[in-house]
Amino acid sequence: MESVECAHIRKDISMNKYIVLLSTPSNVMAEWSAKTSPEERQKQMGEMMQQWKVWEEKHKASIKDAGSPLGKTKRVTKSGITDTKNDLNYCMVIEAESHDAAAEIMKDNPHIAVIPESYIEVMEVPKMGM
Repeated sequence: MESVECAHIRKDISMNKYIVLLSTPSNVMAEWSAKTSPEERQKQMGEMMQQWKVWEEKHKASIKDAGSPLGKTKRVTKSGITDTKNDLNYCMVIEAESHDAAAEIMKDNPHIAVIPESYIEVMEVPKMGM
């Protein structure tokens, strides 16, 4: 029994964390909002959320923080604080054995399957020595 627990611990230690950013170009979102009725937008978002739940269930072992949608952005510099825009829509944290494996997890995410021109960036969180 003890060796099984040790194997489980070793597996957890070898897993890497990745921050995942889901994005859609702001001009695409603006065009979609302008050309799509509120009812149709609601329908499309509902369909995507259903697909997202299926995707999330499929990958639940790898999802460490299901994340949340991202809102308006402030840029802070030594010159001050300004409002700005970016393409970021959502962030989450996943675990995988490698960067390639993490990207594979995300390749069937509904965000890129449903929303035109959307993309996902997967960034490794480097392990800091202990």
